[in-house]
Amino acid sequence: MAIEIRGSTDETLDAIASAFEAYSADRPGVEVAMYRQSPYSIRVRVLDPAFETMSRGERSRLVWSYLAKLTEDQQADINMLLLRTPEEIRDSFANMEFEDPLPPILLNGAKVE
Repeated sequence: MAIEIRGSTDETLDAIASAFEAYSADRPGVEVAMYRQSPYSIRVRVLDPAFETMSRGERSRLVWSYLAKLTEDQQADINMLLLRTPEEIRDSFANMEFEDPLPPILLNGAKVE
């Protein structure tokens, strides 16, 4: 089990990590990485070998069942939830954005610092 919070942490990231501790206790071989992209945006990647036999919808329902204990505001901060097997990650464009994100941009076109 590996849960990695990249960069600085906060109450919401800690709560999400706690939810994934329960998930990973039930599912051996899981790797979870997360980071705050902006004040209102958290990105999460879950690599689970068991996803191989699951549809995208099944994966999502399973993971969100663990995230259901989070507050509505904490859930709303998760704007990227990447659910892949370790093999799928190599060809995932979403993973490229997860690993090397573009800076967030405000509606006026300015970058968020």
